[in-house]
Amino acid sequence: MMAKNASTIALEADPNDPEDFDVSESGIEQALVARRKRVGRPRGSNKEPVTIRLDREVLERFKATGPGWQARINDVLRKASAQLSG
Repeated sequence: MMAKNASTIALEADPNDPEDFDVSESGIEQALVARRKRVGRPRGSNKEPVTIRLDREVLERFKATGPGWQARINDVLRKASAQLSG
């Protein structure tokens, strides 16, 4: 799997034609514009970036569950906060 890299962009190409790829200035600019549109949370998201300190063991257990571990932490915190307020 290719590592995520801020300097990596996707250029339009026909996978069946090794000669078909656009490395012109306009092709690169279009790819950069597309990448800028994808970065960050979707508009209208109610997510707030925070810094929080968790026990190492807790964090390791959530990370061990694979992709989406941050969302699972959010779900656990949402359920706990509902118990606190009512």
